[in-house]
Amino acid sequence: MASVSSSPCSPQAVLPVPLPLHLLPRCRLPRLPLPPLGLSACARRGGGLLLPLTPPAPRAADGNDGRAVAEEQDFEEEERGGDDGARDAESAGASRGSGRFAADYVSLGIREPVYEVIEVKSNGRVSTKKISRRQLLKSSGLRLRDTRSVDPSLWLMNSMPSLLVREQAILLNLGSLRAIAMHERVLIFNYNSSGGKAFLELLLPRLNPRNINGGPAMPFQLEVVEAALLSRIQRLERRLMHVEPRVATLLEVLPNRLTGDVLEQLRLSKQSLVELGSRAGDLKQMLIDLLEDPHEIRKICIMGRNCTLDKLSDDVECSVPLEKHIAEEEEEEIEMLLENYLQRCESCHGQAERLLDSAREMEDSIAVNLSSRRLEVSRVELLLQVGTFCVAVGALIAGIFGMNLTSYLETNSWAFWATTGGIAVGAVAGFFLMYRYLKARKIL
Repeated sequence: MASVSSSPCSPQAVLPVPLPLHLLPRCRLPRLPLPPLGLSACARRGGGLLLPLTPPAPRAADGNDGRAVAEEQDFEEEERGGDDGARDAESAGASRGSGRFAADYVSLGIREPVYEVIEVKSNGRVSTKKISRRQLLKSSGLRLRDTRSVDPSLWLMNSMPSLLVREQAILLNLGSLRAIAMHERVLIFNYNSSGGKAFLELLLPRLNPRNINGGPAMPFQLEVVEAALLSRIQRLERRLMHVEPRVATLLEVLPNRLTGDVLEQLRLSKQSLVELGSRAGDLKQMLIDLLEDPHEIRKICIMGRNCTLDKLSDDVECSVPLEKHIAEEEEEEIEMLLENYLQRCESCHGQAERLLDSAREMEDSIAVNLSSRRLEVSRVELLLQVGTFCVAVGALIAGIFGMNLTSYLETNSWAFWATTGGIAVGAVAGFFLMYRYLKARKIL
């Protein structure tokens, strides 16, 4: 017999009928835990399960389809009623995750390096700023491995000159000058070094419109590259001009004047020439490699333009035909520019090598001169040793006669003079015999 009762969840009459768990009605209460086994508060009030007498909603077949329908209904209810709670949970979880990441970051002791650089813009404006590595990579479009060539902390590992061309930047490593040139600005590391100061002294006048003299202005990145190469080659030439007269003076003085000071100056000059020739040779090889790779030169030409470079044919493709024509003309200008500085670098390197060869020849001449002097000293020492040997033989005879033993010669008056004359003649004769023997064996 059906029992009619009223429920706060359903005002209609209900009957105790068993119901599958996945079709139970749910009364959602805010911020309260769900009842065990997924039962609602209305179901736990009586002894059995309460089913409304109203026609239920059409249900799917039992099995996987029924569970799918129930999961979709639950997902829709959670989206409608629990958006705020989900967002709060997600934000709390994210904050906890970021807190754990920050704690791990600090506990490992990892600190992102911060570079102090000088920024020079295309209009000539100069400013000093501090930039982290992450900001540098984002602003220049570089990768982490690209910054190794310009990182000031790795100057011992990356001492070889290099000019790396990327899509949005050119990385310059020319000894004490390390910079990143972009379309409208350049970042200079170690700006207090000799290379950085010389680069700034050449770059800033080029960016002044008054110094163009009515000619066409070059692109900013080409101005940076030319100023960097010019500053580097000028420093090499100045150093060569300082060493050359000193080496010429030493070549005139030597080998007649062999003193410690002169030999020390020759050693220092030779060391300077070796270092100068090495730097000029490295720069020359870098320029040769760059000239032999037209792909890199074309990448410089299309920087800052709406152009692309075909990887297979290395052809420049631009959306505007005029830009393609300008890029082709700039490619010829860049090749002429690099060829000019390559000739100057070869001249500097060749002159340094010639002076170094002269210094080495002079050093060999000094070594031969010193060897001849040592030979003369050794000859005199050998003659003295032969004479000493002959005199020692005479001293041996005198020592024999000096013994306090009777020899029956002491009673004769002529025995002393005969013995003395015999010792002298024998010593002289022994010396000449040894001398002829050494000359015959080519020892003297």
